[in-house]
Amino acid sequence: MTALRHRLAERGVDRQLLLLVPALLCVLILFVYPFAYGLGLSFQPEQGGILGAYKAFFEDAYQRDTIWTTLKLSLPAAFLNVAASVPIAYRMRGRFRGKRLLTTLLVVPITLGTVLTAEGLLNFLGPAGWFNRTLMSAGITDEPLRLTNNYWGVFFSLVITGFPFAFLLILSYLSGIDPTLERAAATLGAGWWPRFHRITLPLLAPGLATTFCLTFVLAFSVFPSAVLVGDPAGSTRVISIAAYHAAYESFDYPLASAIAVVMGVVELAVVAAVLGLRTLFYTGSTGGKG
Repeated sequence: MTALRHRLAERGVDRQLLLLVPALLCVLILFVYPFAYGLGLSFQPEQGGILGAYKAFFEDAYQRDTIWTTLKLSLPAAFLNVAASVPIAYRMRGRFRGKRLLTTLLVVPITLGTVLTAEGLLNFLGPAGWFNRTLMSAGITDEPLRLTNNYWGVFFSLVITGFPFAFLLILSYLSGIDPTLERAAATLGAGWWPRFHRITLPLLAPGLATTFCLTFVLAFSVFPSAVLVGDPAGSTRVISIAAYHAAYESFDYPLASAIAVVMGVVELAVVAAVLGLRTLFYTGSTGGKG
C-alpha cells in the first residue's frame, strides 16, 4: 500500500488531489450524464431520421421564432443590468458611511425569488396596481398602461432579479483594480472620465464580459417570469416554454431534448461573441490585481 502511494505521488497524485473525486463524481452524475443522455435522445426521434427533431423545430415558425423572442428579452436585460451596475459599483468601491446598508438594499431582490418578484410586479404595475392608479388619479392617463402579461412584464422581472447578481460581480472586479493607478493619472491632470475610460474600463473589460455572459445565460433560461408576468402563448413564448410543452404536453422527448441543445448552442454562440469582443478592449490575461 505504501509503495502504491509512493508511485501515485511520483505521478502527482496525492491525498489532496483525491479530494477532487467526490466533486468529479457530482459533475459526472448531475451534469455530464444528463447532458449526454439528452444529446443522444435528440437524435432518436420517432420519424424524420436522425435529425428529425431538429428539422421539426426549425421548420415550424412557431417553434423557431422562440429563439428570437428569447434573445429580445435576454440580451437587453443583460446589457441593462451590466450598464446600470457599472456606475453604481464605481461609486461604491470606496469606503463610506452606510455602504453596507446600501449594498444590502441593492442585493435584496436576490432573496425574493421569481414568484414573489412576479407577484410584486403584478401588484405594482398591473392594471389595478399602485402605479396605474397613481397615473390615473393624477390625470396623466385615462386608462391603465399595460406593463404586465406582456414583454415588459418579463423584461422588468429579468432586470430586478438579474441586477443584484451583476452588481455584486462588477463590484468585486472593481475592488480588484489598484486605485493607485487612477491616483497617479489624477496627479498628471487627468479628469475622472479619462481616468475611467483609459484606465479603469480596459482593466474592467474582462469582468464586464464575464458578468454579461453570466447574466445573459441566466436571462436566456427564463421560464417562470415568462409565464407569470408574460404572455406564454404569444409575445413571451420563450424557448424554454417550447421545450416544456414538447416534453410535458406533447410527450415528444426527442424534440424537447433537441430544443434544449439548441438553447445551449445559442448561448455558447453569444458567449463566444462577447468573449471575442472583449479582446478589442483588453488583451491581458486578467484585470486589476488578478
